[in-house]
Amino acid sequence: MKKYLLFILFALGVNAAFGQELKDIADPVFKAGEQLSYRFRYGFITGAEGTLKVEDGEKIDGHPTYHITADGKTAGTFDFFYKVRNRYESYVDRTTLLPYLYLENRREGSWKHTDKVKFSQSEGKIVAGKGTFMTKGKTFDFVSAYYFARGLDISKIKIGDKFELPYFLDDGVYTLSITYAGKEVINSAIGKFNCLKFNPTIIAGRVFKKDSKLYLWITDDNNRIPVKANVGLIVGSVTMELTDAKGLKYPLNPIK
Repeated sequence: MKKYLLFILFALGVNAAFGQELKDIADPVFKAGEQLSYRFRYGFITGAEGTLKVEDGEKIDGHPTYHITADGKTAGTFDFFYKVRNRYESYVDRTTLLPYLYLENRREGSWKHTDKVKFSQSEGKIVAGKGTFMTKGKTFDFVSAYYFARGLDISKIKIGDKFELPYFLDDGVYTLSITYAGKEVINSAIGKFNCLKFNPTIIAGRVFKKDSKLYLWITDDNNRIPVKANVGLIVGSVTMELTDAKGLKYPLNPIK
């Protein structure tokens, strides 16, 4: 279950390619110092919390980087019965926003997992704990995918447009398919916002029902931050909600 909370928060932020080539980003829409906080509700109960943070990173092979961290943990009674402490880190080039290094440290109950993934975009190669993987074109980890996609041009996007974005996870390169579903106004803990709505595909199984739908709402402004996500489960549903946003590059414009 906690793996899908990560999926909602970090993968679903990739929001604007709709079949186009992943072009270079002229200017990031974020800056060092940005921090986004979220809560995950199962029904009316807060079951987990998550934070995304951008900092100045160390140089890798002489290239300046952003150090982006994504932390997730269980909360309340969920933390008592099944403690989760997960951290995901990505070092991305400050110019291209492509990842050089991805680190994963997950503790879920008594289970632990770590990984160190090195990206060589010029060679089309990824070296991870489970081996070496060859790729074609730009490839991301979950965290860097979201920050790259925030800066893509969505001025011509239309309802029904679908797009795909390649990402590496655990033991291979996968493709996330997402459909644009229009615009809606969404309330959050920090205000009401005009949002873009997306419908990523999910796979039915132990967690999701066959007819489960996953939706994500992202601010329709220069920041492009996730405000809300909702997905139906076999029993009940999980909702992700934005609770705080600090250090943004552009002012937030809540509806008054």
